[in-house]
Amino acid sequence: MYSEWASLSAQITANSCGAQCFSVLNKFPASAGREVVVSVVKQLGTNLGITQNAEPSHLVKDEEVKWCMDVICFGLSLPLQEHETIKDCVNVYCEWLTALHPQPRISVPKPICEDANLYARQIINHFHNLFVPRQGESADTIKRQAVLCHRVLRTLQQTAQISQLMDRQTWDTLLLFLLAINEILLAPPTVKDDVGDQLCERVLSVLFEVWLLACVRSFPSPSMWKTLQESCAMWRHRVALVDQWNRVNLALTARLLEFSYGPAFPQLKNADEDGQLIPIGMSNDCVAQTWYRFLRMIGNPTALCSPHIISKSSHFVQWALTHEKGAETHQHPCLQQLPQIFLNAMKGISSQVDAFLGLSKTSLIGLTGGGARNAISSSTTTSSTIAASTTSGASSSSSTVAIGGSGGGAGIPAGPGIPGSTGTGAGGGSAPVPVPTTPTSTSGPPSASSSINSLPLTSMGAGVELAVARPKCNSILHVFHEWLFEAAHIGGDTWRQNRKKQACEASKRPSSMIMEHRKGSISLSQPNSLNDPQSLPPTLTIDKYESGRAEAIGTLCKIFCAKKTGEEILPVYLARFYMALQQCLKITESRECDETLASILLHSSDLFRLDLDGINVLLPGFIAALEIVLPDKDLKLKTQSMVFNRTELRRSAINILLSIMVLPLHYQTLPIRDLTSETSEKMFTFIQLKSRLMNILMNALQVETDAQNTHMLLGGLLLCVQDAVTFEETELGGGNANLSHNSSGVQHHEANLLSSACSERSASLVSAGTASLGGQTTATMGAGSGSIRDTASAHDYPSLTISDDMSFEFGQELEGVTTYDNAHALFVRATYLVCHRLISSWKTDLNVSLAALELLSGLARLHIRETDALECKRAVKWICDYICYQCSRPPPAHSKDLHSTIVAAFQCTAAWLMQHPYLLQDKDCLQTVLEVVELGISGTKSQSKGTDIPKFKDEKELKPASMRVRDAAENLLTIILEQVGYFPSECGPESISSLLDELALMKHCNSMVPAAAASSEQAIAKFKYFVTENSTILALLEEPLGNDQDPQPTVTLLIRGPFGRHAWTMQLRHLPRSKSGIKYHAVNPGRPIPMNDVTQRLDCEQKNFPDGVDKVQPCVADYSIPTIEQMREQYGTASIRELESMLENQSIHEKLAWAEADTSADSLSHAQECVPPAVCHEFHAARLFLSHFGFLGFETRNPHNPAEALGNPPQRPLIVLDTKSTAFAADLDRLDKLSARTHDTVYVFYVKSGQTSAQQIIANMAEEQSAGHDPHFASMLQTLGWPVQVSEHSGWTGFAHNSWSLKGTPEEQLKSTANELNYNGSQRVLYWADVSSEIAFVVPTTWNLRYNSDTSDGGSISSTDQISSSNVWARGESESAAVLAKSKSRNLSLELDTNRRDAKEPVPPTRRKGNVTKPTLLAQAPAKIFLVWLESYEDYLNFPLEDVLAYTRTGEELHTLQLPRASDCHVIFVHSLLSGLLRVKLQGPPGRMSFATPLVDGMVLSRRVVGNLVRQTALNISRRRRLDNDNYQPPHVRRRLKVQDIVQKYKMDLSEAELLAHLFQRAI
Repeated sequence: MYSEWASLSAQITANSCGAQCFSVLNKFPASAGREVVVSVVKQLGTNLGITQNAEPSHLVKDEEVKWCMDVICFGLSLPLQEHETIKDCVNVYCEWLTALHPQPRISVPKPICEDANLYARQIINHFHNLFVPRQGESADTIKRQAVLCHRVLRTLQQTAQISQLMDRQTWDTLLLFLLAINEILLAPPTVKDDVGDQLCERVLSVLFEVWLLACVRSFPSPSMWKTLQESCAMWRHRVALVDQWNRVNLALTARLLEFSYGPAFPQLKNADEDGQLIPIGMSNDCVAQTWYRFLRMIGNPTALCSPHIISKSSHFVQWALTHEKGAETHQHPCLQQLPQIFLNAMKGISSQVDAFLGLSKTSLIGLTGGGARNAISSSTTTSSTIAASTTSGASSSSSTVAIGGSGGGAGIPAGPGIPGSTGTGAGGGSAPVPVPTTPTSTSGPPSASSSINSLPLTSMGAGVELAVARPKCNSILHVFHEWLFEAAHIGGDTWRQNRKKQACEASKRPSSMIMEHRKGSISLSQPNSLNDPQSLPPTLTIDKYESGRAEAIGTLCKIFCAKKTGEEILPVYLARFYMALQQCLKITESRECDETLASILLHSSDLFRLDLDGINVLLPGFIAALEIVLPDKDLKLKTQSMVFNRTELRRSAINILLSIMVLPLHYQTLPIRDLTSETSEKMFTFIQLKSRLMNILMNALQVETDAQNTHMLLGGLLLCVQDAVTFEETELGGGNANLSHNSSGVQHHEANLLSSACSERSASLVSAGTASLGGQTTATMGAGSGSIRDTASAHDYPSLTISDDMSFEFGQELEGVTTYDNAHALFVRATYLVCHRLISSWKTDLNVSLAALELLSGLARLHIRETDALECKRAVKWICDYICYQCSRPPPAHSKDLHSTIVAAFQCTAAWLMQHPYLLQDKDCLQTVLEVVELGISGTKSQSKGTDIPKFKDEKELKPASMRVRDAAENLLTIILEQVGYFPSECGPESISSLLDELALMKHCNSMVPAAAASSEQAIAKFKYFVTENSTILALLEEPLGNDQDPQPTVTLLIRGPFGRHAWTMQLRHLPRSKSGIKYHAVNPGRPIPMNDVTQRLDCEQKNFPDGVDKVQPCVADYSIPTIEQMREQYGTASIRELESMLENQSIHEKLAWAEADTSADSLSHAQECVPPAVCHEFHAARLFLSHFGFLGFETRNPHNPAEALGNPPQRPLIVLDTKSTAFAADLDRLDKLSARTHDTVYVFYVKSGQTSAQQIIANMAEEQSAGHDPHFASMLQTLGWPVQVSEHSGWTGFAHNSWSLKGTPEEQLKSTANELNYNGSQRVLYWADVSSEIAFVVPTTWNLRYNSDTSDGGSISSTDQISSSNVWARGESESAAVLAKSKSRNLSLELDTNRRDAKEPVPPTRRKGNVTKPTLLAQAPAKIFLVWLESYEDYLNFPLEDVLAYTRTGEELHTLQLPRASDCHVIFVHSLLSGLLRVKLQGPPGRMSFATPLVDGMVLSRRVVGNLVRQTALNISRRRRLDNDNYQPPHVRRRLKVQDIVQKYKMDLSEAELLAHLFQRAI
């Protein structure tokens, strides 16, 4: 830089020599000179005002002053035994120097005041004598000399600061003097505790601080700068030089950033004293000039790795010549510090790079002032580190400083860029937990304690953000590239080759070069290679510089990871960077993780996410590095000066893994070239790396103990399996699933890492792949979950996958893929591993348990052709065991978190059974599942062991673990009984309820006039309403529907229960339909012809008594029956006569009747047949149904029941509802509007590059704008769900007012639009549903803002009751005050009513009820989830969350305690990379359970799976939010409470007799 300028080093030497022989007293014997000095200086010293009052000086002439100065000059060179005399000399000169001050002291001689600059220059030169080291002095006298030197330095520094008189010449003299004393003290090899060692730091700091002052007052000439540079090259063996250099550089950099990038740029905060280094009044231009010159001052730091270069000065040569054993210059013990000095220099450069990247939000104290000195064990820590909590590493030479950061309470390490700065270990004590130091730490979640039991999940992106306005990578590299690239190569192969080449060149040059006095070479270009490198002491071998090399390569990684979207980096820089990385990633034979490897992994989380040209050539190297770090439980870290937090290191490695997982299937057979060898021997293809990646992932998951890392790995695992499954379906011909599974007769049997994965793999994978090579096949995945839908309804699922063309080579490549690479084997390994670890080690951690259960649910939904039933059965068994274990834990462990995991496990079980209904055909599996359901509902199993006698339901006490657990178990039971194998029903997946209601049924009723448009009130009047079990409303219609001609007793039921609305028609038949083809009430079939044969009748006399009765002797008893005569006598003749006449009359009447019958046409003699009675069309079908189904069995009163003893009536099996009230229809409608499934909404936005306002972003979805979209955006939308017309849709639409309504007649159609992406909810939305949840994807446009403002006044919700009925989030709705008084307050998460019907029958748990009249407000709004497509990744920083909230209202916000806030929103950012892959960024509220899998912050996805994974993540986020909310009620609970509310309002208190009478009354 100053090659054209002359150096002033000769002048420095002359001044030094001149000062020593300047005094005339040197001509005399030393004793004579000493006596003169003592007497003169003592006299001068008495006038200074130190011991007595100061007096004006008696020296009035120049000659007098010069004579005295001659004496003092000699006095300063006296031996240190004359301490008092030397001290007086110093005092006199220090006083006289005040002549340069604005107010000189009174004792300063007049000539000096008049020509202060001239005399000051002489005084400054004379001071040189004081600093010359004396030989053979004791430690005590050296300390005294140091004290005097400190005094002089302080005086000179103070004078320079406050003097207004100093001219340029004086400034130059002062600077040259400081250079000279630095040289005399620092150039010789370091000797511990000599004066140079004691003053080292002080003389350097004064030199640099005064030099900075000179830059403002009198900018040094180029010659002066050159001299400084040359001098510094000779002091590089001193640790303090680099420390002071770092200190000044960072102070200057802080000022440079202020004016270069403005106040918005993150401020570089240094220690307070370092902040005062820069003089006030230094102009911006001056700062820039000074900064650059200081930066280049010590030359190339890599020279520090060559002891030969550092020891080239004459002082080292002199030491070597005088050494008794004839040592080489580079063997001086002081050079042992070189590795530490090199590391400090690299840390300084790294800190400057951090500052330019905007990573300087916290102090860099660790590198400046005391922090860096703290790294050398011999010195003490200065005040600059007192404010920080210091953590010492294993060695005394590595200390790091953690400082409490501003956001989220996380500390941030002292020196960003120092991988050692990992804070206070993993104990989770009171010290702040540090955030990773990488500039890319935004991509990794924040640090957590490494105990698996705790995961303080703050926002996952809470790491240190890079500055938005940071300079381009090229700009930073222009400044630092040479040093960093050279440092990164130190000790590598290329470095060794260069050394050999340079040694050859050096051997041709004359050896006199070594003896040159001043040319301390400052670059590697002139190494002194004549000394054999083998002669280096073992502490200076090249591997000892590993720490500095690691710092350099880590800094390079940071720079390249700071690349913005679309930014160009010069190819030469990329090439050098890749070469350096390849060298550094070389794995040693010991397979240890050294500092370089750790530093690369820590700082390159983002490397594969940035569209860096050609980055994939490094893939094999990185995979080899991950194979060392991730699968090892006890990672061996080979470190020297750095301290690494293993958890942070693993987290960073996992981030890299997540960004390369999808590459093998994306690039398939594309070869990866080796950077160094030109032959293709070592060439890999991408697909060959797949099995290695899978093994890393599985093994990492097996040994991981940190909760956050486990969470990330689980997300990555589902991505892998999902990608493999979708790939095989689409690329390998999912349409060819009908191929024979053994078509090629090949069966692979290969031992797997996990024993359960040894299942047979069919060869259809290969055959299917080769059979469909030419074509482009797509598979339709039902609901994205794998069930191919074959129902004939109009709701055909669209293809939820995207197919790309498949290369021909790929089919052949598959032959080489190992068995456990296909989707089925991955599925088996993943299921086995996750279930095993869930049971063994994850069950105590809430977040890891939830992530594992989410992963298992995701695996259940995969559609794998050769699914192994045994594996699925085992998975369900494991999940059930998990539930049993969690329920059986002791009471103190039962917390909200524990119950959340149990609820999630029930949901996971439901997912498996829904996707694999054949599991319920297995007796063992069915038994296991139902036992667990019973355990959830009642709290115990009927048979705890297989040999126990089962305990019946009515004998058990109802003690579920909690209400939430019971609700979840009930839900699972209903799904098993109603939905498994039957979903989706004929109504389509958008409804699990029947689409019929009273109005629809009445339209099909015989009695209705077709033209009459009935109202719902009229329709309801035709039904009878009963409630059973206080939770199910039965609506009974006794008229047969028009499609049934049978006059059977027919009843049509509408059953409204907690799990939806179902319609049934029942008939009372005496014969099954199959046997009643000929109707039994058909036309009379006739009868047989009568036979006219008259039989012969024998005449015989009728006898009343046997023949011999008269011969029997009568006895007394015979006479007890009176004779007729006796009767006449007793009653009189008249009564008897009357009776006789009655008999006579009757016989006459009968004879007349017979005669009349014989003559009539109906008589039997006319052969007239009997006709069957008319068919009865009037049935009391409702009564028959209720009777036959046991609803009319009235219980007898039990006087022992305490509830009945108090006079309460026994619980009736049936409650009659009074339907005459006008509000009844509205209440029923509100019940129907409560969905039996959860519902969520995701809002999708498209952000073009650079857009920051909500209006611009919303306008992107306007019809005229849609042409400019990334085509992959439309593809992604199609894979999120299937498009539905809002007017015909009976599920959740994203808006409360028009969801779950029966769309019998289409609503008024809005004007149609041609835009295919118009899913704003006005006409179409994207919709997806499974058995337990619905999700709508809305793409807002300006219409949403208008719509929201129209309805936000409450127009869509009229009555207060609807508010409470649409209330999803409040637990407890309404019941009368009497019930409220009876029910106890809910203790913890469970309450049981003590009232019992009788001793055996349990009373179900009751819930806390709210008030009837008041509308309940939501305790917490449903989660707002946004999916944002970014054209430019950096735009996520400026996404206007607050502003777009106005476009995302569903109509439910009116009922929340607080409106949704931007801070509560979850945002999934998706950025499309040039490779066609997608990068994910997650942002959300800080919370224990905010972040759900499978998407993980920083993950790179394939387009194949993006829709599926986004949807799963959104559902899981919502599920976690519900689990975390104490007041949340599941949908079936809300429906049950609504039914109870209707019962309270409309029940009729009827006695048994009145109830029976009611049943005989007809409906209208």
